[in-house]
Amino acid sequence: MEVEGMEEEGASSQSELPHSEDPQLPQQESLHLKSSAPVENVYVDKKAVDKLTEGLLSHYLPDLQNSKRALQELTQNQVILLDTLDQEVTKFRECNALLDLNSLFTEAKIYHNKLVNIRKEMIMLHERTTKLKKRALKLQQQKQKEALEKEQQREKELERERQLTAKPAKRM
Repeated sequence: MEVEGMEEEGASSQSELPHSEDPQLPQQESLHLKSSAPVENVYVDKKAVDKLTEGLLSHYLPDLQNSKRALQELTQNQVILLDTLDQEVTKFRECNALLDLNSLFTEAKIYHNKLVNIRKEMIMLHERTTKLKKRALKLQQQKQKEALEKEQQREKELERERQLTAKPAKRM
C-alpha cells in the first residue's frame, strides 16, 4: 500500500517540478547528454525524495535484514564447525601421541628385558669367577702343600743320607 501511495505522490511530485516550454530544450538536453557535465538546474522536492527513500527502504530492508540474519547464522554455524573440527584434530593428535607412547612403552619393556638378561648373565659370570677363584686358591694351596711335602721329603732324605754316610771313627 505504501508503494502505491508513493507512486501517486511520485507522480504529483513530478508535476511539481518546473517545466520550461523552451523549444531549444531538446537541443540543450542533447548537449548535456553529449558532454558529461552534471545538470545544475534540477529542482527536486525534499518530500518526494524522503518518500522515495522511505519506499525504497521499506521494499528492500526486510530482505536485507533477513539476509543479514542468515549470514550471521551461517557465520555462527561456521564458528561452531571450526571449533568441532579443532576438537577432532586435537583428538587425532592425542591418538597419535598415545600410539607413540605405546611404542615407547613397548620399546622400554624390550630394553628392560635385555637389562634383566644382562644382569642375570653378570650374576652367573660372577658366580663362575668366584668358583674359579676358590678352585684356583685350593689348587695353589694344594701345590704349596705338595711343594712343602716334597721339600720336607727331600730334607728327610738328605738327613737320612747324612746319617747313613760313613763317619770316620775317632782314635783314642
